[in-house]
Amino acid sequence: MKPDFYSRQLAETIMKRYPDPVDFPYRPWCYSQGFMLWGMIRLWESTQDQVYLDYVLTLVNHFVSSDGSLSAFRGDSMDDMMAGSLLVWAWTHTRDDRFRKACDTVRRASDNYPRTSDGTFWHGRDTRGQVWVDGLFMGQMFLAKYGRFVGDAGYCFDECARQISQVARHCRKHGTGLMLHAWSEDRSVNWADPETGLSPEVWSEGLGWYALILVETLDVLPPDHTHRPAIVTLLQKLLADLRTHQDPRTGLWYQVVDKGMRTDNWHDTSGSAMFVYAIRKALELGLADPALYASVAGRGYEGIVSKIVTNAEGLVDVIDACDGLCVQPSYDAYVNYPRVVNAKEAVGAVLWATGIVERLGC
Repeated sequence: MKPDFYSRQLAETIMKRYPDPVDFPYRPWCYSQGFMLWGMIRLWESTQDQVYLDYVLTLVNHFVSSDGSLSAFRGDSMDDMMAGSLLVWAWTHTRDDRFRKACDTVRRASDNYPRTSDGTFWHGRDTRGQVWVDGLFMGQMFLAKYGRFVGDAGYCFDECARQISQVARHCRKHGTGLMLHAWSEDRSVNWADPETGLSPEVWSEGLGWYALILVETLDVLPPDHTHRPAIVTLLQKLLADLRTHQDPRTGLWYQVVDKGMRTDNWHDTSGSAMFVYAIRKALELGLADPALYASVAGRGYEGIVSKIVTNAEGLVDVIDACDGLCVQPSYDAYVNYPRVVNAKEAVGAVLWATGIVERLGC
């Protein structure tokens, strides 16, 4: 029997499997916890169910001490920055000055963070010259929210817009609104084309992170910000290509998004869920035509929930996604990367997607 709300069933499963959110894979204080817990925040906003609020606060209270110092944060990667967005929410919600001080710790980490020659953030301090679309989401999810709800808005909004435009310029697949997974100023890495520095394929989840940061930024960027029209244009070009490449039979998108004709390609739950969220959010923001995109999001939602399976214990599993996939050197490496049950990114993405689609009913 289908549940009334997949989002709530998935959230309940997560909390049963991980009573302490600190234990959610894959290590303390990282993007996967932050991403999943933003799904919980949206559920709390929709339902006002205290259990979701308490679950998020459990994590931030674990890492933020009485004097506002932030344990476990290293600032070595864009991945570390993403969980800082939870601190912004915690400070906004509680006005506890501990969280404001912890937010400032994350904010300062970008001041000496390494960049390419044109000022684009590296993915990690140890990935010299490498720009990943994943990292665009991780870093700007924090900066955009810090600028909107904490302070330093001029820097944060301008930097966020700059990073989006430069990653799009570096990673765009020629003639499309799609993004290749990564670009490297250092051509010696094994996945980089020696002439362009680009990775070979449009990976579903990587493109999903890009889709998410576009709508999440536009949600908080001031209407009169100089670079807002350019980001809207990037979003609308992306949406057009997502509509083109959606599988009409399943409503899902392929692991390598624009090569659905290949028989060894397969439907990726993680990226598909991110696309559904982004399309629904774009509709809510008035940035997508309902006549074109409401049905795209609806079909995508039906495809996603077909990948949610209730097990013998009454918990739900999310199937058909990869876990922790980094930049790969070939098409074959992307499509043959092992699929696992309950990949941490897929669990978070499905929580976001089902939450936004089901919100009115919650």
